[in-house]
Amino acid sequence: MDLTHEDLLRLNVLAVNADAIRIDENRMEVLGKKGDKQMKVALHPGGNPDRYLKKVRELLAGAALGSPGGYPVFIQRWTRMGQVESARMSSLLKLAEPEAVMAVVCSPGLSHELACLAWWCEPQAEYARRLLEQPAVATGPLAKELAAFLVEHLPFETEPQQMLETVRLVLQPGLIDDEMKQRLWNRGRSSKSYRVGFLETVPDQLPEPLPARYDLPDHHPTLQTLTAEGNPYAGFLEKLLDQRGQTFANAVIDVLTRPANQDVVSALFRAVGNYFSDIRTHKEELRELEQIEQVVEQLITADDGPLLQLRSRLPDLETEIRSMLFLAHMDDSVLTPILSLTDAVGSVMRKKIQPVSLPMVQKFTCLLGRKQ
Repeated sequence: MDLTHEDLLRLNVLAVNADAIRIDENRMEVLGKKGDKQMKVALHPGGNPDRYLKKVRELLAGAALGSPGGYPVFIQRWTRMGQVESARMSSLLKLAEPEAVMAVVCSPGLSHELACLAWWCEPQAEYARRLLEQPAVATGPLAKELAAFLVEHLPFETEPQQMLETVRLVLQPGLIDDEMKQRLWNRGRSSKSYRVGFLETVPDQLPEPLPARYDLPDHHPTLQTLTAEGNPYAGFLEKLLDQRGQTFANAVIDVLTRPANQDVVSALFRAVGNYFSDIRTHKEELRELEQIEQVVEQLITADDGPLLQLRSRLPDLETEIRSMLFLAHMDDSVLTPILSLTDAVGSVMRKKIQPVSLPMVQKFTCLLGRKQ
């Protein structure tokens, strides 16, 4: 099936002049964007619409890339790896191919101008998420529009990983207001994926903060003195006992009551690892709790240094100090031996990860000053 003479002529003009092109298959229209102006070509298929649209895409590919066979297969392979040359990105937006747009939004050299054109081509949630991962986009004028779109469509997401990722992205500075943050946090009561997004992105600015631990005033002068002397453990322990750390600890325990799947629980453990990373001394992966306990014991039994200084000045917080050090060396690595052997989700997964999740809960419960 060949294109009609009228369509062929108008499509060639559109391909030459437009900066980006998309196809409305329901209305059988080809739309082009040039600056603030939009152009439109109504199609007149004489037979099968799908075959006609294939011819249209072949024409666009030939005009944009010199590839008359359609969207190049090698670019499809590279699309989500961000391996498209910067010089080629603008041409991809003229193909009216969703995967070509994805190739653009995943490219590390994406400019804000190209991001706006890509969003015009494919205003969908997956593309919005990929765009907000780009620093040039997340800090540009388009970012708030993308965040608003994602928040509006978030209730329709069914995959926990997409919920988590969306929350993480819209929590970037300046994209949503405090009221919307509170609404997202509230949804986390039933869907823990939302709260993992908060723990990853704004761990020290969580909504509904808890008060500082009841005994912090007793230890505050000593902790402040040690912190002023350059003791990193003292400053971090004070944060854990203060409002920020108490709220973080409580949120982690809450999420561990019902993580949805392996992606969510892995993200949670990574968030914990990132939170404590400043005082982690052993940088290699620790996959066994016994290894973590050995590291903690080595640190505790050191003959000198800031840790010994902290313990000697605050002997009443010995258990809390040990819990802090244990959590500092715990991340998603401890899940690898368990999750690599199962694809379980839900309650079955939660039961399988109890050998590592329960110790984490116990350590955070200790830091909260609660009975176990």
